[in-house]
Amino acid sequence: MNSFTLPAWMNGINTRALAAPLLIIMMLAMMILPLPAFILDVLFSFNIAIAIIVLLTSLYTVRPLDFMVFPTVLLVSTMLRLSLNVASTRIVLTEGHTGPDAAGKVIEAFGHFLIGGNYTVGIVVFVILTIINFTVVTKGAGRIAEVGARFALDAMPGKQMAIDADLNAGLIAEQEARRRRTEVAQEAEFYGAMDGASKYVRGDAIAGIMVTIINIVGGLIVGMVQHDLDFSTALKNYTLLAIGDGLVAQIPSLIISTAAGIVVSRVANDEDISDQLIGQLFAKPQVMIITGGIIGGMGVIPGMPHLAFLLLAAVLCGGGYLLNKRSEVAPVAGDERVDTPTAAPQEMEEATWQDILPVDTLGLEVGYRLIPLVDKNQGGELLRRIKGIRKKFAQEVGFLSPPVHIRDNLELKPSAYRITLKGVEVGAGEALSGQYLAINPGMVTGNLPGAMTTDPAFGLPAVWIDAAIREQAQAMGYTVVDSGTVIATHLNHLITSHAAELLGRQEVQLLMDHLAKDMPKMVEELVPKSMPLSTLQKVLQNLLMEGVHIRDMRTIIETLSEQAMHTQDANELTAQVRIALGRAIVQQIFPTGNEMTVMTLDNRLERLLMQALQTSGADGSGIEPGLADTLASQTQAAAEHQEQMGLTPVLLVPAPLRALLSRFLRRNLPQLKVLSHAEVPETKTIRVTSLVGGQS
Repeated sequence: MNSFTLPAWMNGINTRALAAPLLIIMMLAMMILPLPAFILDVLFSFNIAIAIIVLLTSLYTVRPLDFMVFPTVLLVSTMLRLSLNVASTRIVLTEGHTGPDAAGKVIEAFGHFLIGGNYTVGIVVFVILTIINFTVVTKGAGRIAEVGARFALDAMPGKQMAIDADLNAGLIAEQEARRRRTEVAQEAEFYGAMDGASKYVRGDAIAGIMVTIINIVGGLIVGMVQHDLDFSTALKNYTLLAIGDGLVAQIPSLIISTAAGIVVSRVANDEDISDQLIGQLFAKPQVMIITGGIIGGMGVIPGMPHLAFLLLAAVLCGGGYLLNKRSEVAPVAGDERVDTPTAAPQEMEEATWQDILPVDTLGLEVGYRLIPLVDKNQGGELLRRIKGIRKKFAQEVGFLSPPVHIRDNLELKPSAYRITLKGVEVGAGEALSGQYLAINPGMVTGNLPGAMTTDPAFGLPAVWIDAAIREQAQAMGYTVVDSGTVIATHLNHLITSHAAELLGRQEVQLLMDHLAKDMPKMVEELVPKSMPLSTLQKVLQNLLMEGVHIRDMRTIIETLSEQAMHTQDANELTAQVRIALGRAIVQQIFPTGNEMTVMTLDNRLERLLMQALQTSGADGSGIEPGLADTLASQTQAAAEHQEQMGLTPVLLVPAPLRALLSRFLRRNLPQLKVLSHAEVPETKTIRVTSLVGGQS
């Protein structure tokens, strides 16, 4: 026997995805095509089963979002009932003259057994069910959904702020924050969808009344005119069929409306409706006993049903007594557990590797008065400025710095902030929210009233002023910035000055992965064929440590690939890379003109340093202390002279001495740039303004 196989075009189709389109097509077909009575019985039974499933699902749902598809189910079930009404109306009007089972057994059962075959009783029951569904259940559920949607939308900013605060505080990860944000948005969408879907149910109730009236009137006309039935027979047949049809649609509608009310009216916690009812409604023994006493008192009144009232009173009082005994036993057991040494409440969970939190590479901690500066919902623009700082850093320096982790710190002063690098403070300051910092660049024409301070980024004298005298301060020559700019400038300065420490192994790997997209062969030949990633990282860090940007990675990779076969020493490789980048290094220091104003070493001092280098090695540890003091003091004096002339302090030395002098002078003169003769392009003209060691 050959096995059945699906056609090739159906192999990639998800069968579950076909359920919704097939259901829609089925409902449209019911409105157009005539259906036999048996099919109607199956569909009416299916409609009732769906309503019961929806009701039970809503009862066992813990949170409204666990049944997020409910608004769609509400709409589809309403359309299904209306389609069944159209299909049943067609068969009632065409076959109703044959008897009460013309439209199937389900309608006959609802029209005969449930109301005893009395169409007057059926009309009353149908109207009551419709009124309950329309004016009570559906209207109430719709109102709750409307209010819930409004409150959910109003609460969204606060919830988003709470999520951002937890994320910035490190209490949750980025993935958890993303999940919570999605949940907040889904909650607002759910209540909004429920508000709209409830309108369909109200319209369904109105349509049910109209369809029933049309069936009765149309049935009388069809029965008496076309089938020659007398008025009483036609009224009985068609009224029973119409009422049965209305009831078989309204009862599932009432069930689903009740489910809608349950879903939108409950408060979400970790329990379903059954647990909440048992745990909260029948949890207090005094309430049970008092209620039993009241019911028992009513039972002894003459004329009351004594047996029913007294029996219920006994059950309530007995239940209250048992609850009271249980609550008395629980504290005793609890006290015994406390006294025993095995039940220590102080016992904590065993430590795991999850308790070890990674240290943030870059961190910004702010006092509580500065929180509005880092909260975009309160108009703070510092987050946007920090994004701009990282983007500008990547464009100018050549790699993407780690993200800045922002959090509030109640241990700081209200207006204080501090910047950390790998958990260690590298900068701190104070920013007065609502005021402006007027920085004195050295050429102001007067003084300003306010709190005197210094610019946290560059140490210039400054004063905090009110916004009212901002223009006056600018007219007097001050540089005026707001508190957010103060923090952003300080952060930018520290990120730039600590670029070498920010370039970790992961950043280097990400940089190489990025470069491999454009020059895969060059990257592959360098790492790991020519040198390990650690050596490349050390070379790049050496460049950044002296303020050399690494944007020209093509030149760096080509130079390292060429020199790697001769040496693997990171310092020697750095020197070769600097020579290759000489034009860019000089351009960075002297952006305009072809003339370089530099300081140089006296010939005698230069010879002494060359001898010290040969005897002590590249680290210069063997330099005689007196010579070191002379070198440091005279270089500092020459650098200050350069700055007074408005020039950048640059020391030009022979290539073998460059690395030694750069490391030696960097600590006391961080602004000094040390270049070698080999790094200067031939197109540049050198003008010596100071001679270091000439007076010794």
